[in-house]
Amino acid sequence: MVDRRNKPMALATTPGLPPQPQVNFSHSNSRVSAVLPTRETVEILLFGATVISWKDRFGTEKLWLSDAAKLDGSKAVRGGIPLVFPVFGTSPDHASTAQLPQHGFARNSRWEFLGKSSSESAGPSDASVKLDFGLSSNTLEDSAKKLWPYTFSIIYSVTLTPESLSTSIVVTNDGDQPIEFQTLMHTYLKVDDVSKIQVKGLEDAPYVDKVDGAKTKTQEGAITITGETDRVYTPAKAPSHAIQVAEEGETVFTVVRDNLKDVVVWNPWTDKAGGMADFEPKDGFKNMICVEAGSVNGWITLDPGDAFEGAQTISD
Repeated sequence: MVDRRNKPMALATTPGLPPQPQVNFSHSNSRVSAVLPTRETVEILLFGATVISWKDRFGTEKLWLSDAAKLDGSKAVRGGIPLVFPVFGTSPDHASTAQLPQHGFARNSRWEFLGKSSSESAGPSDASVKLDFGLSSNTLEDSAKKLWPYTFSIIYSVTLTPESLSTSIVVTNDGDQPIEFQTLMHTYLKVDDVSKIQVKGLEDAPYVDKVDGAKTKTQEGAITITGETDRVYTPAKAPSHAIQVAEEGETVFTVVRDNLKDVVVWNPWTDKAGGMADFEPKDGFKNMICVEAGSVNGWITLDPGDAFEGAQTISD
């Protein structure tokens, strides 16, 4: 072999192509993570397709995750963005979901990673990456199939941009009979002090107060958290109307929904946090608020061959 003195060097990147998002597997292929050229990151656990971390370019975590959260697939994750499907809470009076565990089986199932797609970016500042995950009646564990014996497929997508994190769900009825379901993105937002938080954009919205005997009420002004809070709002304004989480007057998160008519606002406060074994630290409720986009007040009916799509976009 001739050793050429001026032989070309191997190229690390394609000439003229700006840096692209990077996707990696870790923890024995149980987690998928992505990082943008501008250094924003997201990490998803294949168990439940649960987003467990979202950081900005400075490395600041945006999602609250319990220090005692089980990340080994032994139970649903406490924190991040667990995906609720096909039932919100439990519904013993609804025939097709009566036997399902709390919040259904999506957050307790192992999902398939279907692949990634990246935006065609002119530069690092407008790069984005979309990660797709799949769950279907073909891949569902037998124990869950027995409790919900319908033929379906779900594609759940997580999209990271320099400014936002989006999660979307597409449910398709692949069977020959209608299916009824609920779905929700149980987002735990990380805040400095929940007592200084205001949730805006739900003014005048009717809600079910699950802490006060499931009474129906109407929201007056911005929401503040002064004790255990568990409310299901059905805003009169369209899902595209932004919901803002402000801390001491400064907006720290904005949530925009797409085809998800309801919003759950939840904080366990002292007693409920103390009673959950996987909620740590016990005063962690001071640093989180759940603002959850979903469709849970009533049921979505999907005829054979039809599909439902819903999404949320969170920006900081």
